[in-house]
Amino acid sequence: MSSVCVPRASTGISPSMLPFGSRDEGVPIAAMKTQGEIEAAICQGISRFEQEFMGRGPKDIHTHLIGDLLVVRLTGALTAAEKHLVQTLSPEKGRDLLKQVRFQLTETARPFLEAMVQEVTGAKVVSLHHDISTITGEKIIVFTLAESPVFRESWKK
Repeated sequence: MSSVCVPRASTGISPSMLPFGSRDEGVPIAAMKTQGEIEAAICQGISRFEQEFMGRGPKDIHTHLIGDLLVVRLTGALTAAEKHLVQTLSPEKGRDLLKQVRFQLTETARPFLEAMVQEVTGAKVVSLHHDISTITGEKIIVFTLAESPVFRESWKK
């Protein structure tokens, strides 16, 4: 199952806008979005995850779809308590403790993240990698997808 399909009537798109061969069939959800719309939807999903699971959202978030890779970069991802923890303990101990907690939280929420990415892109997640810098507060999440998502070209270049 590489993509989710919806009946043409529920897409809100006129038949003339659909790709040739799909006018009477289901239309892949990801194919109806531009690359920018897919990236924006991933940003929204990751932001929601950060707020619900981590207690607060990042200051800034950007997603880049590069073939079958989805790279998410969050800045300002550390909470005030995490910053305090890293500063008060020895650098190695604070860093290791914070990374262990963040790793466990992300791994616990992995099914949610993978389902969200699959819903938005229409592609199954093969692997997920993540890390956070205790110095800069930057967090990186990389999703490897089973295939490159299909998307429509945007009108503006």
